[in-house]
Amino acid sequence: MNTIVRQAFADAQAAMPFVIAQGRNIETRIYQRRYPTFNYGAHVPVVTEGNEWAIGTTFFTVDTTGEAKFLSGAGTDMPFNQATKDMASHDFAMLGSGWEWNLEEVNQAALYNIDLNGTKAMSAADKVERLLNSIAIIGSTEKNWTGFANDPNVSRVDVAADGTGSSTYWSTKTQDQIVRDVNDLISAVRRNTLEVEWIDSLRLPPDAFRLIATKRLADGDGTVTVLEYLRKNNVYTAETGQPLDIQPLRELATASQDGGGRMVVYRRDPEVLRFHLPMPRRVLQPRQKSIMGFETGIIARTGGTEWRLPGAAAYGDEITAPPA
Repeated sequence: MNTIVRQAFADAQAAMPFVIAQGRNIETRIYQRRYPTFNYGAHVPVVTEGNEWAIGTTFFTVDTTGEAKFLSGAGTDMPFNQATKDMASHDFAMLGSGWEWNLEEVNQAALYNIDLNGTKAMSAADKVERLLNSIAIIGSTEKNWTGFANDPNVSRVDVAADGTGSSTYWSTKTQDQIVRDVNDLISAVRRNTLEVEWIDSLRLPPDAFRLIATKRLADGDGTVTVLEYLRKNNVYTAETGQPLDIQPLRELATASQDGGGRMVVYRRDPEVLRFHLPMPRRVLQPRQKSIMGFETGIIARTGGTEWRLPGAAAYGDEITAPPA
């Protein structure tokens, strides 16, 4: 039988060492917990480089112009190359969520040897992760940031309207039409960049992902699903021999211009896009805020998702219907 710890604190100052010790335990549990539903790092490369308190990041791009041509040994018309440089910047901002206790809660936690409101701490951590995920995928209207799924610099097309009843939705299309929609979008990136850029990843609305994960190539007697086929039989894999990375993403269910499903093809590389996170989640030291109260919180600093090479991506819209 567990021994009940009987400990009482006369005032908040006496309770402070217990609060700090409990805060350290809570901090450990927060970082041990996983947040699979907010796994923005699986879709957008997360960059934590730089000073965590910096106001933003500045980067430079370099392009060159010039040519090579035949020359005469006595010629004076050597073609020289020129380099042009451009500079861009991206600002960071801080976010956070906190929790608090009072003297009564602290004394009861000490008396019965229980965690000091770990539920509140987990809730705050959850809220921070939820906001970071939202910023990464759809941006922030408050900061005028766009995200992975809605950047205007990424080219956008509606998929072919040749399903049943001239529909664009994959639920009305044949297996061949679905595969064609994906390959057409991948090919568009290749064409639009004069064969320079390529893509290695495909993100789909959950309904579209579930459809191709269960739809067999031959109705009734096929054994290979459209998803299995697509991973190995697409323009990217044909060129590189590498399988296409295909995953569902909840926010794409309503990402199209008309509120329907959007698929995204892109090269998942920090050179192409990145989620700035110079300060990942940090638990602050608890402090006494009033005669009987304590508080602490979790902060993070982010610059949102930045598309640096939007030509290495494309949006394909209206593959699923808007949610009812």
